[in-house]
Amino acid sequence: MGEQLRLMAVHAHPDDESSKGAAAMAKYAAEGVDVLVVTCTGGERGSVLNPKLDQPEIWANIAEIRRAEMDRAREILGVRQAWLGFVDSGFPEGDPLPPLPEGCFGLVDPEEAAAPLVELIRAFRPHVITTYDETGGYPHPDHVMTHKVSMVAFEAAADASRYPDRGEPWQPLKLYYNMGWSRARFMALHEAMIEATGESPYTKWIEERLEQQAQQEDRPDPDLRVTTRVPCGEYFEIRDDALRAHATQVDPDSQWFAVPLPIQQKVWPTEDYELVTSFVESSVPEDDLFAGVR
Repeated sequence: MGEQLRLMAVHAHPDDESSKGAAAMAKYAAEGVDVLVVTCTGGERGSVLNPKLDQPEIWANIAEIRRAEMDRAREILGVRQAWLGFVDSGFPEGDPLPPLPEGCFGLVDPEEAAAPLVELIRAFRPHVITTYDETGGYPHPDHVMTHKVSMVAFEAAADASRYPDRGEPWQPLKLYYNMGWSRARFMALHEAMIEATGESPYTKWIEERLEQQAQQEDRPDPDLRVTTRVPCGEYFEIRDDALRAHATQVDPDSQWFAVPLPIQQKVWPTEDYELVTSFVESSVPEDDLFAGVR
């Protein structure tokens, strides 16, 4: 291809882009790919997960703070970013679960919510789009809705009869799901940490998973769905810096950063995806989101 390659990554909240596919995005941006992060909501109902920042003045200005954090993360990753403008649904907790707040993203009709994303796709003209799978990666209503909206928009963007007031049609060539943290990845890092230090930050998580398996409540490992592993270990430090930029959302002393980068880069130096739709020829397994496009 003679033109610049373009990648669009669709995420639910500010900070999701830095915990899912961030190193791959930084890699592609450094190679000259035009990368656009689309953030569906402002994260207004997110928790303050950094205990050092759990203060009344932070909660009072959380929407503005999260936008500023997103700006810093975007600069670190070397990407562009756009807001869809929907309102965070929050994570419902309790038994029974409470209803979602009126007007939140999780309650918007996917066909309606897809309109601004279709407009962005037609304006940016990405060759590749990444988003979440049908589970959302985890059952947050905004993550599940991000999947639904992404699927509607990917299909509609090339159809001139749909959303005719939202720009000239454009056909993205490939669609991927972020596969994120699989059990296989956890186990590989766990075993490497045991070998290197005698202890692992994932011991409790593994024990809980084994208990779930015994109760037959566990779901299949996302690693079984991976078709594409993008080598990007040299960008893990940039990924972590971008994640730390979301200071209200990430405790810098948490297990996100418990495994030293050299161990991560040796044991699992890729970010992983599932190829869902392709209009170009490429054989799996792949090591490049633009396989068949270049």
